[in-house]
Amino acid sequence: MSPEALAAVHAAAFDRPWEAATFAALLGQAGVLALGNDDGFILIRVVLDEAEILTLAVRPEARRHGLGRGLVEAAGHLAGSRGAARLYLEVAEDNAAARALYADAGFVQVGRRPGYYGRQAGPAVAALLFARNLPD
Repeated sequence: MSPEALAAVHAAAFDRPWEAATFAALLGQAGVLALGNDDGFILIRVVLDEAEILTLAVRPEARRHGLGRGLVEAAGHLAGSRGAARLYLEVAEDNAAARALYADAGFVQVGRRPGYYGRQAGPAVAALLFARNLPD
């Protein structure tokens, strides 16, 4: 997917979307990989034996059909094939749907960052840090 396509999906999924230039810069970095289609994508970074989900975006009309879960699983397999033993992510504390998705995918909370995510309306919310071991 092009940086412009990633930015379009991200804009449909989030109230504070990333710009195409941000995606272009990330994709130019070593270890950054994108998986997905026109309805959703996942962006990960693999460094040595660790990987991080940088963002997961699914268009609202495509949610609740398993795309997000499939992308998380595919990212875990890809990260593991690149040598990662553990996959990390951050999620907004008020994002119940994403938290449920990650819990179902085997992630456990390992930390919390207060006031991390700014909101267009209302106070900033904490980021919850999650991790999951990857299969050998």
